[in-house]
Parts: sequence; C-alpha cells; structure tokens
Amino acid sequence: MRRSQRVVLRLPIQVRWTPQGDSAITEETVTLVVNAHGALISLAMKVKAGSRIFVRSSAVTGDKECRVVRVQEKPQGKSEVGVEFLRPDAKFWGLEFPPDDWKQAV
Repeated sequence: MRRSQRVVLRLPIQVRWTPQGDSAITEETVTLVVNAHGALISLAMKVKAGSRIFVRSSAVTGDKECRVVRVQEKPQGKSEVGVEFLRPDAKFWGLEFPPDDWKQAV
C-alpha cells in the first residue's frame, strides 16, 4: 500500500546536486509522477541512490531537500530517478492530495 496517492504530472523543476568534493550542478528538468512524499523525475545528471539533492518547483517558493531512492538508467536519454522528501510535504507540488484516511474505491 502506498503512503500517498500518485499523480502523473509533468511539472518543470530545477534540481541541484553537489557531488562529494565538487561544485554544485543544476539541471532544468521535469517530474513524471508526484506524491506527497516525493516524485519520479527525469534526470540527465548521474546521481546514485542515497544522494541528497534539492528540488525547486515553480509551484512554491524555496527548495525541498530530497534523498535519491532509485535510479533507472534508460538506454537513450535521461534516467528515471525516484526521490523522497526528507520531510513529507503534500503542498510542495501545488496540488491538493486526498486526506490520509481517504480510501480509493476498488
């Protein structure tokens, strides 16, 4: 069972990552799927699971610190990267998610 509802949403974002011992890298990209706990994003930069990155959405002011939980490299193009907010934030994407006690009809 998922912790929060997923929403397929292509939203422009900016990702910032600072590799160990190097300077920060930023990339303009998009979300593929979002939820109150994070997102699946399309990313060209080569991050690894466990990396900490910052995501900025045009829907809100400020960055959100995330942990990379999964990287699925694609043969052509950008990787699909699953990120998890360090602190869940249902309002970060500018959407209203159903309450936690809401149950979807089967």
